[in-house]
Amino acid sequence: MLFGDDGFGSSVAERLQNCTLPKNVSVINAGTSVRGILFDLVINEKRPRKIIVIDAIDAKRRPGEIFRIDLEEIPKNKVDDFSIHGMPTSNLLRELRDFCNVEITVIVGQVAHIPEMVKPGLSDALIRSVPVAVEEVLKLCGEVVNRKS
Repeated sequence: MLFGDDGFGSSVAERLQNCTLPKNVSVINAGTSVRGILFDLVINEKRPRKIIVIDAIDAKRRPGEIFRIDLEEIPKNKVDDFSIHGMPTSNLLRELRDFCNVEITVIVGQVAHIPEMVKPGLSDALIRSVPVAVEEVLKLCGEVVNRKS
Protein backbone atom coordinates (compact mmCIF):
# COMPACT_ATOMS: atom_id res chain seq x y z
CA MET A 1 0.00 0.00 0.00
CA LEU A 2 2.96 2.29 0.51
CA PHE A 3 4.23 1.96 -3.07
CA GLY A 4 1.44 3.32 -5.23
CA ASP A 5 -0.17 0.78 -7.52
CA ASP A 6 1.48 -2.11 -5.69
CA GLY A 7 -1.31 -1.64 -3.12
CA PHE A 8 -3.92 -2.84 -5.60
CA GLY A 9 -4.40 -6.27 -3.99
CA SER A 10 -4.89 -4.72 -0.56
CA SER A 11 -7.44 -2.28 -1.96
CA VAL A 12 -9.43 -5.12 -3.55
CA ALA A 13 -9.27 -7.15 -0.31
CA GLU A 14 -10.49 -4.18 1.71
CA ARG A 15 -13.46 -3.71 -0.63
CA LEU A 16 -14.24 -7.46 -0.53
CA GLN A 17 -14.29 -7.41 3.27
CA ASN A 18 -17.27 -5.07 2.99
CA CYS A 19 -19.16 -7.44 0.67
CA THR A 20 -21.54 -10.22 1.63
CA LEU A 21 -19.61 -13.37 0.85
CA PRO A 22 -20.62 -17.02 1.03
CA LYS A 23 -19.86 -18.66 4.40
CA ASN A 24 -17.21 -20.87 2.77
CA VAL A 25 -15.22 -17.85 1.49
CA SER A 26 -12.62 -15.86 3.45
CA VAL A 27 -10.74 -12.74 2.45
CA ILE A 28 -7.18 -12.43 3.71
CA ASN A 29 -5.16 -9.31 3.07
CA ALA A 30 -1.88 -11.20 3.34
CA GLY A 31 0.49 -8.35 2.48
CA THR A 32 4.05 -9.22 3.47
CA SER A 33 2.79 -12.25 5.46
CA VAL A 34 1.87 -14.16 2.31
CA ARG A 35 4.83 -16.55 2.46
CA GLY A 36 4.06 -17.63 6.02
CA ILE A 37 0.39 -18.14 5.25
CA LEU A 38 1.13 -20.19 2.12
CA PHE A 39 3.75 -22.28 3.94
CA ASP A 40 1.23 -23.04 6.70
CA LEU A 41 -1.26 -24.16 4.03
CA VAL A 42 1.31 -26.43 2.38
CA ILE A 43 2.10 -28.27 5.63
CA ASN A 44 -1.43 -28.29 7.03
CA GLU A 45 -3.80 -31.19 6.39
CA LYS A 46 -6.77 -28.82 6.05
CA ARG A 47 -6.51 -26.58 3.02
CA PRO A 48 -8.87 -24.48 0.98
CA ARG A 49 -10.12 -25.97 -2.28
CA LYS A 50 -9.39 -22.71 -4.08
CA ILE A 51 -7.17 -19.67 -3.60
CA ILE A 52 -7.72 -16.45 -5.52
CA VAL A 53 -4.68 -14.20 -5.58
CA ILE A 54 -5.05 -10.51 -6.42
CA ASP A 55 -1.97 -8.49 -7.29
CA ALA A 56 -0.62 -5.68 -9.44
CA ILE A 57 1.95 -6.33 -12.15
CA ASP A 58 3.57 -4.60 -15.08
CA ALA A 59 2.78 -6.73 -18.11
CA LYS A 60 3.08 -3.78 -20.52
CA ARG A 61 -0.69 -3.64 -21.00
CA ARG A 62 -3.19 -0.79 -20.68
CA PRO A 63 -2.97 0.73 -17.15
CA GLY A 64 -5.90 -0.48 -15.07
CA GLU A 65 -6.57 -3.54 -17.24
CA ILE A 66 -7.75 -6.53 -15.16
CA PHE A 67 -6.82 -9.99 -16.42
CA ARG A 68 -5.87 -13.47 -15.27
CA ILE A 69 -2.46 -15.06 -15.54
CA ASP A 70 -1.13 -18.55 -14.94
CA LEU A 71 1.38 -19.07 -12.14
CA GLU A 72 4.08 -19.56 -14.76
CA GLU A 73 3.38 -16.06 -16.10
CA ILE A 74 4.21 -14.27 -12.83
CA PRO A 75 7.03 -11.87 -13.74
CA LYS A 76 10.41 -12.87 -12.34
CA ASN A 77 11.64 -9.25 -12.27
CA LYS A 78 10.60 -8.65 -8.66
CA VAL A 79 12.30 -11.55 -6.91
CA ASP A 80 13.33 -9.55 -3.83
CA ASP A 81 10.09 -7.76 -3.03
CA PHE A 82 7.47 -8.83 -0.51
CA SER A 83 4.70 -9.62 -2.95
CA ILE A 84 3.42 -12.50 -5.03
CA HIS A 85 6.18 -11.92 -7.56
CA GLY A 86 8.91 -13.03 -5.18
CA MET A 87 10.26 -16.47 -4.54
CA PRO A 88 9.35 -18.66 -2.77
CA THR A 89 5.80 -17.30 -2.91
CA SER A 90 5.16 -18.50 -6.45
CA ASN A 91 6.86 -21.80 -5.59
CA LEU A 92 4.51 -22.27 -2.64
CA LEU A 93 1.50 -21.56 -4.87
CA ARG A 94 2.76 -24.14 -7.40
CA GLU A 95 3.25 -26.63 -4.55
CA LEU A 96 -0.35 -26.08 -3.41
CA ARG A 97 -1.61 -26.45 -6.99
CA ASP A 98 0.52 -29.39 -8.11
CA PHE A 99 0.81 -31.51 -4.97
CA CYS A 100 -2.07 -30.44 -2.73
CA ASN A 101 -4.82 -30.16 -5.40
CA VAL A 102 -5.69 -26.56 -4.55
CA GLU A 103 -7.08 -24.57 -7.47
CA ILE A 104 -5.11 -21.32 -7.84
CA THR A 105 -6.52 -18.33 -9.74
CA VAL A 106 -4.37 -15.22 -10.18
CA ILE A 107 -6.17 -11.99 -11.06
CA VAL A 108 -3.93 -9.02 -11.76
CA GLY A 109 -4.26 -5.34 -12.46
CA GLN A 110 -1.89 -3.60 -14.86
CA VAL A 111 -0.05 -0.86 -12.98
CA ALA A 112 0.29 2.66 -14.29
CA HIS A 113 3.41 3.17 -12.17
CA ILE A 114 5.11 1.80 -9.06
CA PRO A 115 7.30 4.46 -7.44
CA GLU A 116 10.86 3.78 -6.31
CA MET A 117 10.21 5.43 -2.95
CA VAL A 118 7.27 5.38 -0.53
CA LYS A 119 4.27 7.10 -2.13
CA PRO A 120 0.90 5.74 -0.95
CA GLY A 121 -2.12 5.74 -3.21
CA LEU A 122 -3.28 3.99 -6.34
CA SER A 123 -3.22 5.59 -9.78
CA ASP A 124 -6.57 6.71 -11.18
CA ALA A 125 -6.49 3.75 -13.59
CA LEU A 126 -6.26 1.19 -10.78
CA ILE A 127 -8.71 3.06 -8.55
CA ARG A 128 -11.28 2.60 -11.34
CA SER A 129 -10.26 -1.08 -11.67
CA VAL A 130 -10.78 -2.06 -8.02
CA PRO A 131 -14.56 -2.61 -8.48
CA VAL A 132 -13.89 -4.59 -11.67
CA ALA A 133 -11.55 -6.94 -9.80
CA VAL A 134 -14.04 -7.21 -6.93
CA GLU A 135 -16.75 -8.30 -9.39
CA GLU A 136 -14.39 -10.88 -10.90
CA VAL A 137 -13.71 -12.32 -7.44
CA LEU A 138 -17.41 -12.33 -6.55
CA LYS A 139 -18.16 -14.29 -9.75
CA LEU A 140 -15.52 -16.84 -8.75
CA CYS A 141 -17.01 -17.02 -5.23
CA GLY A 142 -20.38 -17.77 -6.82
CA GLU A 143 -18.77 -20.63 -8.73
CA VAL A 144 -17.40 -22.02 -5.44
CA VAL A 145 -20.86 -21.90 -3.85
CA ASN A 146 -22.54 -23.41 -6.92
CA ARG A 147 -20.04 -26.27 -7.11
CA LYS A 148 -20.55 -27.08 -3.43
CA SER A 149 -24.37 -27.20 -3.76
